[in-house]
Parts: sequence; C-alpha cells; structure tokens
Amino acid sequence: RSSLSSSWKKTSMNFLETENVVKQYAGHLALNKVSIQVPQGTIFGLLGPNGAGKTTLIRIINRITAPDSGIVRFNGHESSPEDIYHIGYLPEERGLYKKMKVGEQAIYLAQLKGLSYPEARSRLTRWFEKFDIMPWWNRKLEELSKGMQQKVQFIITVIHEPELIFDEPFSGFDPVNADRLKQEILELKAAGHTIIFSTHNMSSVEEICDEIALINRSEVVLSGNVKEVRERFKSNTYILNVRKETGGIEELRIRKEENTSNSDWLTRLASQYEILSFTEEIPSMNDIFINTVSGTNTSKV
Repeated sequence: RSSLSSSWKKTSMNFLETENVVKQYAGHLALNKVSIQVPQGTIFGLLGPNGAGKTTLIRIINRITAPDSGIVRFNGHESSPEDIYHIGYLPEERGLYKKMKVGEQAIYLAQLKGLSYPEARSRLTRWFEKFDIMPWWNRKLEELSKGMQQKVQFIITVIHEPELIFDEPFSGFDPVNADRLKQEILELKAAGHTIIFSTHNMSSVEEICDEIALINRSEVVLSGNVKEVRERFKSNTYILNVRKETGGIEELRIRKEENTSNSDWLTRLASQYEILSFTEEIPSMNDIFINTVSGTNTSKV
C-alpha cells in the first residue's frame, strides 16, 4: 500500500466521528451512547478516570472490537477494515517481540502496514537516526532500556504516516524524552495529521490539545475546545499583586461582582490598594476534570 497522503484523501472536516456508540460486557455498560467529533488536523484529548470507557472506545475505533450499536465514521464514511491501514495506534501497554532484533521487527511491522521493504528500510533509518538509536538496529529488543523500547514503538506507530491514536504516550518517559516526543507530536499535527491523545496528565492537555471529550461512567460529560472549556468554568475571580503598607508585595485573590466593569472595579480597589498587577484566574484542566468527575459544577457541563 502507498502512504496515507496518496491513498486516503482527506475530504471531511472531521477525521473521526462516533455516533451513539454503545458497548456492554457481561452486565457492565462500558459505553452509553457515546458521540464525539474529532476535527481534521487537530490534537484531540480523550479524557476520563480509570474505568470510564476510554480504552473500550479506542478499541472500537481501532476495530479491535465492535460496538453493540452506534456508528464510527472516518473521513466522512462509515468505518471499514481498510481504515486500519491509515491509523497508527500506540497503546499504553507496548507490545513488541523481546527476542527479535530491533531493526528486523521494525521492518516486518512496517511491511504489515503496507510499506515495501526498501521504503520501510529508508524511513526507519531516518527515524532511528533522528532518535539516536541506529546503533541498536541489530540488537534484541530486550537489550534496550524501557525508554529506548518506547522510542522504537513510537517509530513503528508513525512509520506509515497515519492518523494517530496515542494512549498515555508519555508514560514511562523521562522528562527530556517526554518533551522530545511532545515536539514530534506537534510536528505531526503541523504536517496535517490528526492525533487522538488519551491521558491523565492534564498539564499536557493544556499544552498540546485543541479539543477534548471527557468520559465518565460510560458517557461523555464534557466536550469542546480546550480554551472555551476553561472559559466556561471561570468564576470571575482575579489575582491581584498589591503593595503592602510595609513596602512588601501581597497577592490577593478577589471575586468580582457580576455586571461590574473591570474599570469600575479596579477604580474602587485602587482607593484601597496600590495595584501592581492583576490577572483573571482561569481554572486548570486538572481542576475542571476533578470537579466534573466528582459531580460538582454540573450546571456548567
């Protein structure tokens, strides 16, 4: 098979859509009418606590299992077996052959994804050199550190230039390599790829995700653009740095009254304090995650 760019033309505004997906296991409702829309060329955060249903949804998207009801669409058409050739899946639990040589199995897996031997070798050589692991080409995987094994898994995931699904991609990486991987993900997005990014790390969500869907107890309980979601949860609270009478600086956290302009509010405060700076407090995704999952602020969901 040829690469994604020539064999699977991108025509839809949404790379992926699920509509009312339901999945039940032996009396346990894993997904209850889950609908998400993943815009083309974005990084989409699929969030939720353990057991919420994220992994089940990812398995359905990858056609590892089938929904009991509902529809999965890729690029405007209903999901078909052909679509798996255009998806790269990096699961949290990596699965490579420990006794097999690194380069040998990388070529084998790249060929399974549709690349010819010469094309697979050429692309893998570039990626191995980029990640500084070319000296390990002829070593068995078990001889590599966990971090180096994860680099190999990442390379194999992206080698056929797919749209991507990552499940906890930074898990186990040291800070330097986690940042390196983050930059690679941003470069893939810049090249037009769509990335579904499942994680519990809310700081990473704030840094790189464009859109999110939060699943809790088998249902989507919050979704939208990351900036808009954070705006939605604002409490009209501001952080002020003021000069104290003793000459030091004090930080104050003050809630502004509804229907009061910033100008009038600051004028009133300026009669009491020498204001050095003020910024609006925007809730973090971590706070929003906790509040939504714990059932608080339900009126804003």
